[in-house]
Amino acid sequence: MLQPEIAILMRHSPAVAILGARQVGKTTLAKQLGAIQKKECLYLDLENPLDVRKLADPYTFLTDNKNKCVIIDEVQTIPSLFSVLRSVIDADRKSGRFILLGSASPELVKGVSESLTGRISYRELSPVNLLELPEKISRNRHWLRGGFPMSLLARTDKIAFEWIASFARSYVERDLSALFGVSLTSNILSRLLSMLAHVNGSVWNAEMIGRSLGISAPTVNRYVDFLEGAFLIHRLQPFHFNTRKRLVKAPKIYIRDSGLLHYLSHVQNMLSLKGHPVVGSSWEGYVVEQVKQLLPANFSLYYYRTQAGAECDMVLAKGSQPVACIEVKLNNAPSLSKGNLQSITDLGTKKNFVVVPDIDEYKTKDGIIICNVRTFLSKYLPKL
Repeated sequence: MLQPEIAILMRHSPAVAILGARQVGKTTLAKQLGAIQKKECLYLDLENPLDVRKLADPYTFLTDNKNKCVIIDEVQTIPSLFSVLRSVIDADRKSGRFILLGSASPELVKGVSESLTGRISYRELSPVNLLELPEKISRNRHWLRGGFPMSLLARTDKIAFEWIASFARSYVERDLSALFGVSLTSNILSRLLSMLAHVNGSVWNAEMIGRSLGISAPTVNRYVDFLEGAFLIHRLQPFHFNTRKRLVKAPKIYIRDSGLLHYLSHVQNMLSLKGHPVVGSSWEGYVVEQVKQLLPANFSLYYYRTQAGAECDMVLAKGSQPVACIEVKLNNAPSLSKGNLQSITDLGTKKNFVVVPDIDEYKTKDGIIICNVRTFLSKYLPKL
């Protein structure tokens, strides 16, 4: 879904950055984009010492290759390169000169976001979305294994979760520290990820997590910043505009990939998932992630909860104006609580939905649309 959009950006911007978690398919996408360029492409992997050596004098190297489309993979590993790229671009501001690939949010890599302001367009490549699945892959398989291609396409669930285990160990033991150029304790990271699986979909409480880990709340939040910056977790912020209600103001936290959540929760097949305590929060997080990936650019995503008990899993808003309330239910015969209905009244939204796994859509007497997740993503989300 992202390739046509990035191809258009490359016709207007000197540089395009494709961001996303490791192993999500950024390199494959970049090489596909490079193949359709009218000019020659040059690929550099900054985790390859031979390619790093080519950039011993980066200004000269990049200037000598100014007529090529240069793809630079894991660009955040050399932050000083961004100021050089700024100079190279300003000297010859042609479109489509650079495709930069990164596994870390630029806001957390010192000097990156400032260096290329006005010269670069950013896009995130997320794991495979439900609407991108080939027919032979079921929604349940996608929910169980998550959206990373290597896991999703594995021959068996066992092989899929062996890959996820290796992926998780790599992030904990090596990748996160390398991505941000900081020292992170792997033991604490490993325990933190396990605890985040237990509180998936819950309102964030750094003090409670810190006490369990034996570290301070600011240190916990620092670690969580890096996990979010590496596209592993998502903090869903509370909606707080235009209301006088006493609100819950802390974010809710989700592990973005359901396969990673299930690995951390020791779930490795659908049978164990359906009987596991994590199943409800897993389904909620799965739907939140699918919506997040496809959310139109002019919308923001929140949740809503008041101290009095009104709550809604997702609120879609344009600026400070709530447009739709979305409740996520695992039960195909859902019933809305008084708190769910009160949230709709509080926010005054005209478009309201309950998203479930499998059901033919229908409308309640209150005008709330009950539908399955695929129908919501394909039919209703684009029209909001």
